[in-house]
Amino acid sequence: MKILVLTWEFPPRIVGGIARHVAELYPEIVVLDHEVHLITVEFGQAPAYEVVDGVHVYRVPLAPSGDFFDWVVKMNDAMGTMGGKLIQEAITQELPFDLIHAHDWLVGDAAIALKHIFKTPLVATIHATEYGRNNGIRTEGQWYIQGKENLLTYEAWRVIVCTEFMRGEVERAFQCPSNKVDVIANGIRAEKKQFAAGFDRGTFRRQFAFDQEKIVYYVGRMAFEKGVQILVQAMPIVLWEYPATKFVIIGGGNTLGLRQQIELLGIAKHVYFTGFMQDEDLDKFQTVADCAVFPSLYEPFGIVVLESFAANVPVVVSNAGGLPEVVTNTKTGVVTRAGDAFSLAYGILEVIRHPDYAQWLRDNGRQELEKRFRWPMLAQETMVVFERVVAERKLSSWA
Repeated sequence: MKILVLTWEFPPRIVGGIARHVAELYPEIVVLDHEVHLITVEFGQAPAYEVVDGVHVYRVPLAPSGDFFDWVVKMNDAMGTMGGKLIQEAITQELPFDLIHAHDWLVGDAAIALKHIFKTPLVATIHATEYGRNNGIRTEGQWYIQGKENLLTYEAWRVIVCTEFMRGEVERAFQCPSNKVDVIANGIRAEKKQFAAGFDRGTFRRQFAFDQEKIVYYVGRMAFEKGVQILVQAMPIVLWEYPATKFVIIGGGNTLGLRQQIELLGIAKHVYFTGFMQDEDLDKFQTVADCAVFPSLYEPFGIVVLESFAANVPVVVSNAGGLPEVVTNTKTGVVTRAGDAFSLAYGILEVIRHPDYAQWLRDNGRQELEKRFRWPMLAQETMVVFERVVAERKLSSWA
């Protein structure tokens, strides 16, 4: 099969989870003996064309723009032009593309245009929705994005989402038929959590906490939907019960409001903001941490949970979105009530006060990773969807 992929982020351009998703999924599809051509946006010194893990990657040049929506329009123009050139060349060589795979609304216009011009079926993966991120649609910008997401799901032959929660959200937000949606989980390359021998664990750990302290950390964006403010509210409750706790907040973004709240609570000495952390340091950090916390108010899936499984860190999560589908409460982690600081504090205390229980969660999390979230298995599930689309196209008027 020959597949054309459109994605607005791809390494080294990493904005969110899509970059890691596409970078790890398609090499496994190539291993299954399929041909993948991926169009994305130029970034830094990354070449305009290269082959990455068997995937043909094309980066289109794009002039900077002060307006986000203007930038998206220009990106779709550039991607559509490049995609049209690739599809036309393939047709000329009598080796046409079998389908187009688009990731989220930002590349939707180009994907839909290519679909209609070249009569090539379109599959869309919806990683999150504007409706879900904002708990509704209120502003003009949100309505615009909602419309683009709605159009993409309508035009797609099949829609892929990562959890049953997201299937329901796509159905509610876009009136997309449930039987048009396929649920395929996200995955992870567990081996990326391995690091070189000779690592001085004790010295590294003392950069963040005293030896007697338990390290509880959050890693991710400093966005309201991620619930970091709920973790801050839970901190005094945890410290009352277990004073030897150090909270480490990892990630870029504006933390001024969180820091001010922590100062008012009088717990600043128990909290350390690292800012952005390189993957190499994060991999090391996770081996010295005692508990990972993801208190999201909205979460389609939660790849950070899989990274914690791979790093053997016990997790405490909220029950928002798809997280309960990824974490089995009391088996692979502790699931708490979203938005409830007392529930979150209870979950953290369960982990840091009971080492044997924490080890039980670690062991089960790693086993769950191997059973459910390996990319080779998920690539096969994705190809089942692609093969269905190609078979149905042969019976359609497009044939």
